[in-house]
Amino acid sequence: MTGYAAILLAGGAARRMGGVDKPARAVGGRPMLHRVLDAVADADQRIVVGSSGPLPRGVRTAREDPPGGGPVAATAAGLALLDPGTTTVAVLAADLPLLTTAAVAELRRALAACHSRDDPPPALDAAAAGPEDAPATARSEDAPAAWRETLDGRSAALACYVDGNGRRQHLCALWQVPALRSALDRLATTRGGSLDGAPVRGLLADVAVREVSWSGSGPPPWFDCDTDEDVRRAEEWTR
Repeated sequence: MTGYAAILLAGGAARRMGGVDKPARAVGGRPMLHRVLDAVADADQRIVVGSSGPLPRGVRTAREDPPGGGPVAATAAGLALLDPGTTTVAVLAADLPLLTTAAVAELRRALAACHSRDDPPPALDAAAAGPEDAPATARSEDAPAAWRETLDGRSAALACYVDGNGRRQHLCALWQVPALRSALDRLATTRGGSLDGAPVRGLLADVAVREVSWSGSGPPPWFDCDTDEDVRRAEEWTR
C-alpha cells in the first residue's frame, strides 16, 4: 500500500463538443478516461466521479452532489470514498489523454521533496500573496522575510503542473489529503455550506503550491481536450 489514490473527474457538459461523453472519446484508439486510468494504475484506489461507462475492475465510482455541480463538488464526492490510510491523492480531469505514469510520478516526487534544501519553496496562491512576496522560483534563503515567514514550517498542500505560460493546471495535481479536506471545508463555509458550482481556484486560497514544469520527453501531460481540435492535436501526439 502506497497511501496514494487518484480521483478522476469525468463529469461536465462538454458544451464545446456538442454535449458528448467527452471522457469516452477515443484518442489513440482508447477512451481518454481509460488512458488517464492507465496513468494512475499504481494507485491504491482509483475513483471516477461522473458518468463513466464500463470501467476496469476495482475502479470505484461516485457522483457529485448535485449532478453537474462542477469539479469541486466532484472532488468532494471522490474524497468521501478514500480509505482512511490515504495520504496523497491525485485530482485529475478525465480528458488528459497524454498523461503518463511518469508524469504523475513527477508530481509525487515534487510534493514529497517540497522542502528539500536543493528545491525552491512552494509558491503561494496569488490570492493570498502580497506584492512583497517573492516569485515562486526564489529559494527560501534568498527570499524576503515575508516570504520565509509565510512558508517556514509549511509543507506544500499540493503539487500541480504549470503550462508554458506559467498557468497552473489545477486538475493535473497531487494533494495532501488533510490539506484537500481542509480546503474543501473552508470553501464550503464561505459558500453557505454548498460546493455546487464552486471554482477550483477557490480551493487554493492561503494554500502553498509546488509548481511543476514538465521537463520530460513527449507531449505535455497536462494537455486537456475541450474541443474537437484539441482531440485532433492529441491524436497527432500519440502517433
